[in-house]
Amino acid sequence: MNAMENDLIFTREHIVSSAFIDSSVRLGIAQAALLVQDNLTESFAAMDCDGVVYRERHNAFWVFTKTKIIFMRRPAWREKISASTFPVDASGFRTHVNTIFKDANGATLLTANQEACVLSLENHRPLRISNLTYPKENFPQPVLNEPFERIPEIISEENFSFEQKIRSGQIDMSRHMNNIEYIRLALNVFDDDFLQANEVAELEVHYTGESREGQTLRVFRRDENDATLVAIQESERTVFEMKIKFAK
Repeated sequence: MNAMENDLIFTREHIVSSAFIDSSVRLGIAQAALLVQDNLTESFAAMDCDGVVYRERHNAFWVFTKTKIIFMRRPAWREKISASTFPVDASGFRTHVNTIFKDANGATLLTANQEACVLSLENHRPLRISNLTYPKENFPQPVLNEPFERIPEIISEENFSFEQKIRSGQIDMSRHMNNIEYIRLALNVFDDDFLQANEVAELEVHYTGESREGQTLRVFRRDENDATLVAIQESERTVFEMKIKFAK
């Protein structure tokens, strides 16, 4: 079956608005992750398996654990794009969901892969995807199936960058810090001049814990040959990891 004919594919048209650009007047890095996450949420609603349905039907909720994005080009302010999202597998306790952004000429702008699982609201233990109302077959061909990487441990005083207290505006409906807020915070290890001069090529993030309003997050950074690693710690817990690569 041709992927674009598969009814599991959810496609939505966008115009890149001023709310989604950064100082380069293009789709921002964190904003790109936000659009990917938002399109996934809408695709789950179209498949009758979003967070609202799962709370009512299974007393459960979705947790997104990893995201990888490969950037070909970041679209400009007011540019028209299409975003297509679809599950590519479901086995055991996890599913992987791909997204592809294209420009008005059909050229690929970015591809993304997200890993997710479902937890019980009662005890926060994972539930088997096969026992839930979720697609089990006829998955489209993936557009990004590279394995997620193991991000090295970097937390040490020599890699400490800054700390920040979590404020109410960073909290989502789960009463925890929103996933995209971790990315925004992690990107603050770079100054704006660097981000203006260097084009992002690849972003991978792992959400490894939860944090709440009033807690203090410590941000760590280590540069490698071809990438920058960022980790965020709350007390003694690592709650977020990021690996970002820029075009050479």
